[in-house]
Parts: sequence; C-alpha cells; structure tokens
Amino acid sequence: MAKYKRQKVKRYHRSFYSRGARIKRGVGIVVLVLAVLGAAWLAAPHVLDWATHTWYTVVKNRDLEAESASRAAASSEAAASSAAAEAASSQPEPELPKELDGKAITGGSWAAVDVTALADDAAIRAAAQQLKAQGVDYGLVTFKTADGSIYYASQVAAAAQSIAQTTVDPARIAAIFREEGVIPAAQLAAFTDPVSGYTDRSLAVHYGGTQLWLDSASAKTGGKSWLDPSAANAVQYVGDLIEELHGMGFEQVVLTGVQFPNMITRKQEFAAAGGKSRDGRAALLAADISTWQACFDGSVVLWLSYPAQQCTEASDALGAEAVSLGMHNLLVTADTLDAAAREQLEQAAAEAGVQNVVLCTAESFR
Repeated sequence: MAKYKRQKVKRYHRSFYSRGARIKRGVGIVVLVLAVLGAAWLAAPHVLDWATHTWYTVVKNRDLEAESASRAAASSEAAASSAAAEAASSQPEPELPKELDGKAITGGSWAAVDVTALADDAAIRAAAQQLKAQGVDYGLVTFKTADGSIYYASQVAAAAQSIAQTTVDPARIAAIFREEGVIPAAQLAAFTDPVSGYTDRSLAVHYGGTQLWLDSASAKTGGKSWLDPSAANAVQYVGDLIEELHGMGFEQVVLTGVQFPNMITRKQEFAAAGGKSRDGRAALLAADISTWQACFDGSVVLWLSYPAQQCTEASDALGAEAVSLGMHNLLVTADTLDAAAREQLEQAAAEAGVQNVVLCTAESFR
C-alpha cells in the first residue's frame, strides 16, 4: 500500500494591513482612549455627587441638602455673632459702680436713725432710701444709749444685763445702708452707763471701797452709777463694743459720754489717781481717747461727740475744753450755732490739732 507523505503546511503570519493602515489604526485607538478619558473626567464630579448623595441618603439616612442648608445657616449665625461681638468690643464697657468706702470722711451731712425702727430688712432699706433721697451721707444708729441699754445681742460679757428688749441686727443695717449708698455709723455711749457697773463692778466709780457711787443721794431719788474712765476694764469694755460692731460692718463709730461725772466729790473713788481734779481728769480722758485711736487706727474711723459748749469751755466732766483732748475727729451737737460761734469752734479745733469737725445742729442733724 502506497504511503502518503505528509505535506508540511506553511503558515503565513502576514498582516493584511499596510504600514499606513497600521499607523491610522494606532492613532484611532489613541483618540478613542483620550475621548473615553475626557468623558470620564467630565462625568466624574456628577457621578461622585450622585454616589455620595445616594450613600448618605440610602445607607446613612442623611439629607445632604438639608445639612448643607444647616451648615450655611450656622455659618451665617457665626458670622452674625462674630460681627456682634466685634461691635460690642468696640464700644466702651460701662463703668461698674464703685464700692462704698465705709471709712470715707466726705464732709457730707449726717442723720440720726431711730434704732427701734430698723426691725427688719424692709424697714432698714426704707430708712436708707429715705436718707439717700434727702442727700444724707452718714446714717447714725445708736446701739448703746446713755441709760445703759444695748440694742443688739452683744456677746461682750459686761453687756449681759444691758441688752434691751427690742434688738436689731447691726450686720444687716450696715450691709443694707451700704447697698443704698449710705455710710453706716454706729453710736455708743461710753462712760454714761448706769447698768454695766452692776454686771462688773470693776468698771464703775466707787465709794466706801465696795459700793457703787451714785450721782444722787440714792437710786430711789434718781441716782445713777457711772463707769470709771480711769479704770482699764471700763476702757477695754468700750473698746470691745467698738470691735464687735466693726466686725458687723461698721467702720465709723461715734462715742458719746466720754467724760467723768458732772461733779467732783470727796466720796468718789477712782481706779487711778487724778479723778478728783480737773487736770487729772483731762489727762485721763486724753489717755483713753489715745488708746482707742491707736487700737483702731486704719480699721475704724473714731469720732468723739460733745455738745458745743463743752468743746470750748472747761468743765468738771472733762477737766478741759473737749477740743484739747487729742481726738482726731470731732462731732459737735448744738440746737443752734450762729456763724460767729461756728467760726470760733472751728478755729479752736484746728489750733488743737483736730483733723475733722462735723457740726450737727437741729437743722442739719435730722
């Protein structure tokens, strides 16, 4: 059987494109790619916006348009707030009211206030507002009177039997007066006190060694005991009351009754020598005043109050003219005081070294 010889088949890898055709084909492909890329470039933002909106709306359940509006509103509000803050900062800040200086000596008017009328905050405020409306600078409240009564709950031991049935709160009085623009001032009767000597006998003038001396034959006939200005305990007692009221807000204190009894008798017995002569009494009172002024220097403005006649005339009670006792501040009381008497008083006070003088007449001391 004849064998066929397998013929090799020739495979031709011949391109049917000519050289020029191939070039054109390459250029077309490049153009097509560029066109696709250009279209993608133009469509990309819109596609991204659509995709983002779809994602947050469908998947995150958020409304981008609402959020955009909210952001715009917030931005607008922030801008408005910034503008308002800038406008506010450009305006001068209002001045805060100055705190009342309780130790100020203004030369203004004084007015006495009935302590029993200051029972509660409403009454205190009404009184302070009335003083302010009248142009008063200092509201003077008497907490210890010449009959020995103390109108607040003092914790000083020697005051135990002196507390009046009607008491007030000095701290509230001082605070409310300050709020209403009135300087609070406390007044205390010093040695004209017929009560405290029975609580602590070391404070009082004696006779016969242990008995309290009275300024009349007996208590039944109106005789009253006196505190002894030469007794260290009596001076300390008055100082303790000043300190107590200072702690309650009073930086101005007026002392009345800084004197000896109005007479000198051989039966009077004092803690220190000198109480039975005018010169001795003047020296002892000057020492008391100096002690208080040194003790409260810088914390309390201390005033000594005397009737006009005692200021320029010597008496048994003071031993000398009041202006000569060494006080820094003098408050003078008088029913009336004409221009000549006023000038004489002010000149005498200045020559004696008194730094401040307040004249309280029936017209000015309401």
